[in-house]
Amino acid sequence: MRRITILGATGSIGQSTLDLIRRDPGAYRVVALTGGRNIARLAEDARALGAELAVTCEPELLGDLREALAGSGVEAAAGPQALIEAARRPADWIMSAIVGAAGLAPGLAALSHGTTLALANKESLVAAGPLMLAEAARHGATILPVDSEHSAVFQALAGEDRASVERVIITASGGALRDWPLERLHHASVADASAHPNWDMGQRITIDSASMFNKALEVIETKEFFGLAPERIEVLIHPESLVHALVGHADGALMAHLGAPDMRHAIGYALHWPQRRHLPVARLDLARIGQLTFAAPDEQRFPALRLAREVMQAGGLTGAAFNAAKEQALDLFIAGALRFTDMAAIVDETLTEMSADAGLTNAAITLENVARIDQTARRTAARAAERISGHATGRLRAEG
Repeated sequence: MRRITILGATGSIGQSTLDLIRRDPGAYRVVALTGGRNIARLAEDARALGAELAVTCEPELLGDLREALAGSGVEAAAGPQALIEAARRPADWIMSAIVGAAGLAPGLAALSHGTTLALANKESLVAAGPLMLAEAARHGATILPVDSEHSAVFQALAGEDRASVERVIITASGGALRDWPLERLHHASVADASAHPNWDMGQRITIDSASMFNKALEVIETKEFFGLAPERIEVLIHPESLVHALVGHADGALMAHLGAPDMRHAIGYALHWPQRRHLPVARLDLARIGQLTFAAPDEQRFPALRLAREVMQAGGLTGAAFNAAKEQALDLFIAGALRFTDMAAIVDETLTEMSADAGLTNAAITLENVARIDQTARRTAARAAERISGHATGRLRAEG
């Protein structure tokens, strides 16, 4: 019986993981489940699966979690340190699905006992890729990609000589606003950007998909995970979301990975690796689908992709600054304080201002330095937002 832990169990990736676990409950023993503010969901899942431990990241909700778990025998804990302690509990397989920079420290802790880490938290590699990979190597741990694109690349590379790889192409749906005229994007609301046409994801990831910041993070993640030069990584808009990635080789061949837009495929591949087992995902009927379409992304429409390439070129802790500024800008957009297109402008200003500090590229990539840069970038982005939102308000009044 395999011991498993799910960090971020109440989110969309965590729930899809639990769906697969429930289909073969005798094969798994749940060590720990962690979540955020959805205490009812966390407690219900912990009870149903007989978890040893349930953790909420919100310290003030510990009493609610204990009450929801009363009589179940499930231990309750709360707070960032409790998340790390949950990740350190011995397990054979750990899903890292906490969204954002908050997932880095628990993911690093999970690697410390040489486990298999299924990594859905792309921010870990963006902010601290060399640190994550070095920690895995030091402890003999395995990191398996769970983003659909990186799982696709990983699968397409199975049995191949990586020295023959000329390029990797990851695809993007284009997000909820992909058919909007460029000039209309200024007025996109949170609700507009949160309605993904293909994938069932959380609000934050769905908005990041619409702005292409999600893909920008994935471009950086591709560089870090597969050790590719930035110029070998390409992005294509693929509205059908059926081709998840392609790997191009020296002989001109392109190896493509196709599958239904269902995260249980990538999750299940990581769960059963190195084997393949039956998964409850739709089988593609290519004759019915008829055609697949692709287009080059417009970087005027999606400036996040340009920023990602600048981050990869700069290196060092620039990825940590990029991710933190992006998270701050997203928070402000969701709160109604920014326009949709202001988010990229804020990240751009933040990176420009912080690039004057040589420590951004020269300092060692440690957890402490990543945390320091993260906080600095959030403060810098907040100041940039005050300037940009003020200008935007002026423009809106002038237009009115």
